[in-house]
Amino acid sequence: MNKIISCALLCCLMFSCAPKQELFLIETDYGNMKVKLYDETPQHRDNFKKLVANGFYDDLLFHRVINGFMIQGGDPDSKGAGPEVRLGGGGPGYTIPAEIGKLHFKGALSAARQGDAVNPEKKSSGSQFYIVHGKKSSDQELNAMAQRAGITYTAEDKEKYKTAGGTPFLDNNYTVFGEVVEGLEVIDKIAAVQTAPGDRPVQDVKMKIKKIKG
Repeated sequence: MNKIISCALLCCLMFSCAPKQELFLIETDYGNMKVKLYDETPQHRDNFKKLVANGFYDDLLFHRVINGFMIQGGDPDSKGAGPEVRLGGGGPGYTIPAEIGKLHFKGALSAARQGDAVNPEKKSSGSQFYIVHGKKSSDQELNAMAQRAGITYTAEDKEKYKTAGGTPFLDNNYTVFGEVVEGLEVIDKIAAVQTAPGDRPVQDVKMKIKKIKG
């Protein structure tokens, strides 16, 4: 009997000590997306948490939207920006060292950055991020990309790219630090909005982000 009680107490202790899953809600007029962050990218994870806690993202725009590719936001200059204002260059004044490793499946939460010519270390923007919309890939496409980028895709990786879609051509180049776990259909809706030259939505797509668990 004592052994049973001890075992039960141990199980309760292990459960109570287990790390809590941290979840965040990205609210938009097109619906809400629930995202989780990866512990494998701690610098990006902690930076995102800090910005959310400070209300940094509230009322910013998804200022760059490309159907079949991604939806991008997090430029502080987008808050209250007029329709002719050029966006995409703003940030909190710092970058984050690359933590590259995760793949770009549909729903991947990834850090935007400047191009390799000015940023060979692939450092991430301190605030701008994109969420992958993407498209489905064939085995032939995946094999070619894997060879070009020096990536070994598992059978599971390939199946996910073939069925759910993504942007595998970005793998090994940008830091993926989380993923959408609920609300993938919201990405579809935002990706389908009308955009002006420069890929900014004609009608502003605002966001609010808050922590909801963990």
